[in-house]
Amino acid sequence: MSWKLSLPCTRTEAEALKDDIAPLALLEPPPALMTSEIDAAAPDIWRLDAYFESRPDRRTVAAIKRLLPSAAKARAKLEELDDEDWVTLSQQGLEPIREGRFFVHTPMHRDEVPEGAIAFEIDASRAFGTGQHETTAGCLAMLDREKSRGRRFSSIADIGTGTGLLAFAGIALWPHAKAIASDIDPVAIEIAEENVAINGISLGTGPGRLELVTAAGLAHRRLKSRAPYDLVIANILAGPLISLAPAIAHATQPGGTVILAGLMEHQAGAVIAAYRRQRCRLAERLDRGEWTILNLRKRPSPR
Repeated sequence: MSWKLSLPCTRTEAEALKDDIAPLALLEPPPALMTSEIDAAAPDIWRLDAYFESRPDRRTVAAIKRLLPSAAKARAKLEELDDEDWVTLSQQGLEPIREGRFFVHTPMHRDEVPEGAIAFEIDASRAFGTGQHETTAGCLAMLDREKSRGRRFSSIADIGTGTGLLAFAGIALWPHAKAIASDIDPVAIEIAEENVAINGISLGTGPGRLELVTAAGLAHRRLKSRAPYDLVIANILAGPLISLAPAIAHATQPGGTVILAGLMEHQAGAVIAAYRRQRCRLAERLDRGEWTILNLRKRPSPR
C-alpha cells in the first residue's frame, strides 16, 4: 500500500516547489509531488499532493508543511492508496525531463516525445524523486554540453547509476564508447536491467554496450580492470563523493572528464576542494535550485 498527503497551498507556493526540495531530497525514497488548481474561479487556491511508498511520520509531514507557509495551521489530509493507484498517480505527477537533446519520460508521457529527441522511458514508481529529478536533469545538461563542444569519449563509467539513465545517455551521445555502470544497491541494478530492456540498450563489454555491476565505489574488479576512463559520472551524495575522490581521480585518465552531482549548493566548495587535491580542476558549475552539478577535468601528472 502507498500513502497520499494533501495540503492547501497558494499558486506561488506551488510554483516554488520545484526549487524548495532540500528538506525532502534526503528522504529514502523521496515523495512524488503533485500540485493542482482547485477552482478556476479562485486562481490562488491550489493543493499539494505528496505520494509516499510508506506512511509518512510526523517529522516528514512537518517538513512538507514548512514548504507551505499558508498551510501552517491547516490540517493535513492523509489517506492510504492501493498500489495500482500509486503507480498511476505518481506517473501522472512526474513531468518529463527536457534537457538539450534529451527527453526522459514515464509511460504516461510516451506519446509526447518530440521529433528528433533522444528519448528514454523510466517508470515513475522506480525513477527520479524530488531532488533526483533536478540532479539528473543537470547531469543530462552537462553531457549535452560536452557533446555540443565536440568532446569525444570512448570509455565511460557511471558510479551510483540508480536507474541506469546517465549511462544510457552517455552511450546515446557517444555510440562507439564502452560503458560500465555500478550501484551499491543490488535492487538498483535490477531496476537498471529492466530499463535496459525497455530502452533497447545493448548489454556487454564492447563499443556501444553497457556492463552493469553491483559495487561499492570503484573497488569492484570489473571497474578496476576497465579503467582508466575518459568520462566518469557520479550522481550520489556529497559525503560519498568526497570519500571517493582519490578512487575516482585515479580511475580517470589525464585530460578526462568527471561529472559530479547529488551535492547541495553549500556543499560544492568541499567537494571541489577534495577533487582539486586529486589534480582535478573545475571546468564548469551548474546550479539548479539548491543543487549543484560539477564538471571537472583531470590534470596531467607532473613530469
